[in-house]
Amino acid sequence: MRDSLALTSRQDVISFAGGLPAPELFDVEGISSAYERVLRESSARVLQYSVTDGDPALREAIALFLARAELPTVADDLLVTTGAQQAIYVLSATLLEPADIVLVENPTYVAALQVFSAVRARVIPVPTDSDGMVIEALRELVVEYRPRMLYLVPTFQNPTGHTLPADRRAAVSRIAAEYGVWIVEDDPYGELRFRGERLPLIASYAESADRTILLGSMSKLLAPGMRLGWMRAPATVRAACAVVKQAVDLHSSTIDQAAAAAYLAASDLDGRIARARALYSERCDALVDALSRALPHGSSWSRPNGGMFVWVRLPDGFDTTALLSAALAQRVAYVPGAPFFAGVADSSTLRMSFSAHNPAEIREGVERLAAVLDGSQRDRCSR
Repeated sequence: MRDSLALTSRQDVISFAGGLPAPELFDVEGISSAYERVLRESSARVLQYSVTDGDPALREAIALFLARAELPTVADDLLVTTGAQQAIYVLSATLLEPADIVLVENPTYVAALQVFSAVRARVIPVPTDSDGMVIEALRELVVEYRPRMLYLVPTFQNPTGHTLPADRRAAVSRIAAEYGVWIVEDDPYGELRFRGERLPLIASYAESADRTILLGSMSKLLAPGMRLGWMRAPATVRAACAVVKQAVDLHSSTIDQAAAAAYLAASDLDGRIARARALYSERCDALVDALSRALPHGSSWSRPNGGMFVWVRLPDGFDTTALLSAALAQRVAYVPGAPFFAGVADSSTLRMSFSAHNPAEIREGVERLAAVLDGSQRDRCSR
């Protein structure tokens, strides 16, 4: 993760590596006004220590936001965290003992794998296809391993961009309820749908409602630099997580929470989300079109309906980790696919984010990548 984020800071590199929101979507004026307002009206409060659970006004705003997604929520259902990444860590430290089994999509979000490693959990990968987690395989693994937790990103998954269909979501809920598995539903990209209809959150299914923890983030809606996320969890889990969070950082930034609450109260969030969807749709189409023209014969790639990522598989024989240095020499970057696998890695895969570059830059970046791949093919043929 450190390496991929470092790649995004080089001005001479067209980086498809980090899942960065488009900078032109940042409402600098509106966010600045929100900070100014809370400092002017409530400086003694927003510059002070605060409660671990989170700013009440922000939790209320998040609850209303989730209610729009047909998930009835009140402020007391929520714990504000320092980004959704902290939510994964706090939840894992709360629910998992060393050697506890966690099932994950294969491939899955690499920073979640880092967390599970840090708490010394045992991670078992569940096979996936173009629609996400394969339910038959999930049931077999649940029966065999009796996992403590199932972690998944069901909507516009990181890294593949795939989305779990409604029938599979219902099946996940049934299996978790039947075998007593905690579901961790990570949903940072759900609002970034630019094609198709919204699917129900797994957290909305009654069968496993008491066993499902929903994670969300302000990073893709406001700004990742504010480092604000949340978890919606059953009361006992939420209370235990608050104790762990208190030990980690006492509470998330008071002023950032207050500014976010003020911004959400005053802004046209729906309008801003609509603009993001339109922008990302154009950029996703540009990337998929460029890949179709430039990648070697036998390559494949995902065609997401939202989110920020396209997952690419090159023909056998390519090693995207080994090729990254050559790509950087051509001033283009991506994330090799291998780190996203909990089991045996597919070295021919890579993740590309389309969110931070305009179509012209995307086309230029793919042309640079194609030159690297062509050079690699020629080298292999000459041996």
